Amino acid sequence: MAKPIDVTDTDFDAKVLSADKPVLVDFWAPWCGPCRMVAPIVEELADEYAGKVEFTKLNTDDNPQTAMKYGIRSIPTLLVFKGGEQVGQIIGFRPKSDLKRRLDDALALA
Repeated sequence: MAKPIDVTDTDFDAKVLSADKPVLVDFWAPWCGPCRMVAPIVEELADEYAGKVEFTKLNTDDNPQTAMKYGIRSIPTLLVFKGGEQVGQIIGFRPKSDLKRRLDDALALA
């Protein structure tokens, strides 16, 4: 089963912006209830999109620089990157069907 990998301020550029596949980044924090609700959905999607999309998680408490750089003000926020560019953004908890549709839309853009 594919699992989202943790990224940090230090390795964000290497693991996300320089990735050869599209990357979804789940910006979250341990104290955030909706983040805990979206996490299992993100894990299911990581499985379904294995080989097509990399799934990552960034703890905003531990990695404030990256969160600030991308203007993350509320969590969970999911950003989709393709070729080092942000191509999608989903803020707040959304049902799986909505996340899939928005992920597919973002992937179709680039």
